[in-house]
Amino acid sequence: MVDLSVDLQTTLWTVGQAAEAAQVSPNVVHNWRYRGHLKVAGRDRKDRPMFRAIDVIAAEKATRERARRTYQAA
Repeated sequence: MVDLSVDLQTTLWTVGQAAEAAQVSPNVVHNWRYRGHLKVAGRDRKDRPMFRAIDVIAAEKATRERARRTYQAA
């Protein structure tokens, strides 16, 4: 389980931790990165991308808000 009581501004998460915190699959986190919604903030010892926790939360929130939009028929 991901600890959300840490400093979200400085904490870095792996793809797996970010996915768990946002309750999405790791593929969704990769998609956020490729689409420019999430920037890599560092690399771990194995050169895997790490993301700031606050950025993951912001990307998740924006995704959920876009999904709730409704459009009126013209």
